[in-house]
Amino acid sequence: MVQIADYAGGQPAWCPGCGNFGILNALKRALVELALEPHKVLMVSGIGQAGKLPHYTKGNVLNVLHGRTLPAASGAKIANPGLTVIAIGGDGDGYGEGGNHFIHSVRRNHDITYLVHNNQVYALTKGQTSPTSDAGFITKTTPHGAPAPLNALAVAIAAGGTFVARGFAGDQDHLTALIKSGIRHRGFALIDILQPCVSFNHRNTFAWYKERVYRLEGTGHDPRDRTAAMAKAQEWGERIPIGIIYQQERPVFEDQLPVLARGALVRQLMEPAKMAALLNEFM
Repeated sequence: MVQIADYAGGQPAWCPGCGNFGILNALKRALVELALEPHKVLMVSGIGQAGKLPHYTKGNVLNVLHGRTLPAASGAKIANPGLTVIAIGGDGDGYGEGGNHFIHSVRRNHDITYLVHNNQVYALTKGQTSPTSDAGFITKTTPHGAPAPLNALAVAIAAGGTFVARGFAGDQDHLTALIKSGIRHRGFALIDILQPCVSFNHRNTFAWYKERVYRLEGTGHDPRDRTAAMAKAQEWGERIPIGIIYQQERPVFEDQLPVLARGALVRQLMEPAKMAALLNEFM
């Protein structure tokens, strides 16, 4: 039986009160409740405070370049579709440096779960605006206020996303259930997680969010309705929805690769002669 202790890792170096702690706890709970053993899970992360999360767990971990989380995670899933692959990054890592990879990973519908710790600021580098900072947010790099933010949920829906959701680090029970749903989903599952930064974002605090977030469950929202989902994705300010915004079924990228019909690449025999012939074409 899988237990929380099975995922115990290093001591977190986050600031006391950081929203990342809630995400870490929710992720470990989700993996345990799904009875997923650590050796069957791969966590891929980039650079940033969010990217440190896999260090505080136990299992397979791959750290990559800033903004390059999704290509590595997609490659791992193609090589070994039997792995549960979880990509982890921040709003800067995922929507800034990795914005192009984000759009095309959504479009291709890789069977991975993407947890984006959205604190609306670059926290590791001491508080610059990120792609999701609220309009008018003032920092040392934007003394006159930040421009309009990127709406990652709307982008994902427009790009053909099959699971688009938002969670809140201050509601661990709800977030745990959301992560479980994302992992179970066949296809690319985006979970944008509102994650207060206690050091560099004194605007979007836990208290600020708790006055505004509301669960979509029980409101009559139909996540299969793309038009309604797009409207919910643009709801921000006095009311902020959390839950599954949009979900649909669409062919998974890995299922469409003929080479995988013979089994996972990691279990297929190498054929050096064929490799040599291929390489010779480039000589």
